[in-house]
Amino acid sequence: MLTGFLLSGFLLALLGAILPAWGYHRDPPEFIVVGNYFLSLAVGIILATRLAEPIRLRRGLGFLLVAGCLLSCAALFFLALIPLPDAGSNWLRAAGLLALGGGAGLANVALFHGISPRFQREAAATVVIGGIWYGIGCLAATLLVAGTFYAYTVPSILILMATVPGIFAVLYARAPIATAAGAHRSLREVLADFRSPGAILFGLLLFVQFGNEWSIAGWLPIFLIRRVGLSQSGALMVLALYFLFLLVGRLIAIAVLPRVRHTRLLMGSVVSAIFGCLILMSTNNGFGAGTGAFFVGAGFASIYPLVAEAIGRRFPYYHPGFFNGIFTFAQVGGLIAPATLGYAAEYWGVGVVLGIPLIGTFMVMLLLILIWLESKVTGR
Repeated sequence: MLTGFLLSGFLLALLGAILPAWGYHRDPPEFIVVGNYFLSLAVGIILATRLAEPIRLRRGLGFLLVAGCLLSCAALFFLALIPLPDAGSNWLRAAGLLALGGGAGLANVALFHGISPRFQREAAATVVIGGIWYGIGCLAATLLVAGTFYAYTVPSILILMATVPGIFAVLYARAPIATAAGAHRSLREVLADFRSPGAILFGLLLFVQFGNEWSIAGWLPIFLIRRVGLSQSGALMVLALYFLFLLVGRLIAIAVLPRVRHTRLLMGSVVSAIFGCLILMSTNNGFGAGTGAFFVGAGFASIYPLVAEAIGRRFPYYHPGFFNGIFTFAQVGGLIAPATLGYAAEYWGVGVVLGIPLIGTFMVMLLLILIWLESKVTGR
């Protein structure tokens, strides 16, 4: 079941990778349109999250998984049929991305319920392994677009990408998937936890951190093409390096966690991310872009697993269905941030693409300090 997070990462990384193929790096810039695309994806996830629970209770977990995969597959086929961007096709493309977000949202809810037995046995390891599969999916989507950029047309690339959720739909349809039993707390009890400052701070931290990660993931290719002068395929390869450094950094972070103080590791990660953003903002060549991607990816790598582990310790009684709510909130933040960047870039230029994640990284540092102070005061 954890391998399903590969599909989640694949679907959500797709938009940032496909934007150069759609031509949104050219003049005149249409950054507001790009912002609308990210917003459509986020709205799709929100709507699917609201609809998923009644569907799961009525039709079962397996049906929900297959439905999410098939909806994602259909959305990608629909996007493949839309002509290259023009004033008439932009809203059709936004509708397709809304459906894609809906498919990803249904699959995410089902996956969090499906990992319930393993989560209850070993929460931290389950979250970390799921995050690794998620990173592999992001890397796979970017490499697929980069590797086929000059070999295939854009519709062909999207049809090829549509086969991935299609394959997952077939696998889930054939596999027996039972809804995991677990101790469910009432919604009132869960919401009561979020009256505490610590829970609110954890949620805000993940919201901001996912926003930082996906601002880079969504806009780095366009930034590198317009500001640094890289080719479309070159910019996509730097994006792939970013996902690779993020993935390898998380593996390294897991290995060193028992031997390094978590506070020191988190602060070092934040400093590395800030340094990487500054390099990307000042570079004028591919080597500098790759170096900046290394420091940003390495800096962001350990923040998510450490925070997720802390949430699992702080709220050990959470069933993953409720735990999913925290991460859906964070995931939506990861898509709203690049949407906001589109609107900001329309007025202040593409340089703001790195400025806002830089500010967001400082916010992460502030939230980490506040969480540390809250834990000292409450003794948790």
